[in-house]
Order: sequence, then C-alpha cells, then structure tokens
Amino acid sequence: MDKTKDIPMDYKGVMGVPITFLHKFNPAQFEIIKFRKGDDEKDLTINGKSPYFRILIKNKQIVD
Repeated sequence: MDKTKDIPMDYKGVMGVPITFLHKFNPAQFEIIKFRKGDDEKDLTINGKSPYFRILIKNKQIVD
C-alpha cells in the first residue's frame, strides 16, 4: 500500500504498509505483525535492493 487510504477494509491477510501508517495507527482496528527492513532477502526488491521499509499489519475488524 502506498497510502493509508489504500488499505482494503475487507482483506483478511497481512499487508505491508509504509511507516507513515503509524501516524494513523488504531490498535483497536489493526494489529502490527512485524517491521520489515529488508535485510534478509524476504522483502520486495528492486535491482537487488530493498528500498522500502514496511510495517506488516493485519486488520482486526474485517468489513464484508
């Protein structure tokens, strides 16, 4: 997700969001799963580098 408004409210899986998400983080709505820096080759890479720090979150209040 590039912007907080892009977070789908009906998605049940884990999502990677930018660090700016923390400004709008609501612990009643989302669970922070993990912080991803990209040092272990498990993150999105571009030309072999991981330029994006991501926070992995999961929605606690799925809207059907």
